[in-house]
Amino acid sequence: MAMASAGTGGDPNAQLDRAGAVSSRRLAASLGLDGAALFGLSTVVAVLLLVELLVRTGVVSSLIIARPSEAIGAVFESETLAKLWQATRITFSMVLAAMLAEVAIAVPVGYLLYRYKDFGKAYEGWLAALFAAPIFLLYPLFMVIFGRNNFTLAFMGFVAGIIPIIVHVRLAFMSVPPTLIKVGKSFHVSEKTIFWKIMVPAGAKTIFTGIRLGLIYTLINIIAIEYLVDAGGLGRMVSDSYFRFDITGTYTAIVAVTLVSVVFNIILNRLEKLVR
Repeated sequence: MAMASAGTGGDPNAQLDRAGAVSSRRLAASLGLDGAALFGLSTVVAVLLLVELLVRTGVVSSLIIARPSEAIGAVFESETLAKLWQATRITFSMVLAAMLAEVAIAVPVGYLLYRYKDFGKAYEGWLAALFAAPIFLLYPLFMVIFGRNNFTLAFMGFVAGIIPIIVHVRLAFMSVPPTLIKVGKSFHVSEKTIFWKIMVPAGAKTIFTGIRLGLIYTLINIIAIEYLVDAGGLGRMVSDSYFRFDITGTYTAIVAVTLVSVVFNIILNRLEKLVR
């Protein structure tokens, strides 16, 4: 009997567990997710279901938190969708413009601070201080200089996001093993080739860590200033909904902000894989 049981697969519960594990792996593969990403997504879904239950049962007031089903469902309503798409397009464009400018300037500056050691040591403390400074509070000054427009919002995001990228680009190049550079020189390749083919791929992980930090600071600053000055895209939409006591609309706009962040992180993950 034992032999027969072993031949048919053993414990039925163990078979179900194995089948569940295989199904989970297949689902993750079909969605392009690894195990960690699937676990994170499952956690988000579980939290949303818990919040939905708490609001529906009255444990949490719907005047404080909107039901996730309503907030997410409102995204697909025709009237809300048009406004949401317009606001998302504006915010996404400003964040994208700021990020492109940050990378275009931060990578050369970070490389120069790495290449010229004295400058790197001289400005290291300044950059660390600026990194910790609440640059966000300078927005009234930039409003006076540039006016109340989208350029000012993007510029504020740029100023806040460029510093962590410069810091991490310098650290990335400092962490590149000298042996790799010596091997490149032994083949008599140009400095440009060493930079793009050796140093950038070797330091890509640290560089993209800085870019992700820059994205966080850029997105937070742009959304916050949109909210405060009632201009721009999603931040303005959150402000309008909040002051009209439209709780569902407020959380719908917050969902859109989250989706913008997710899209940018997906793009950065793909770019990092290409660079490395």
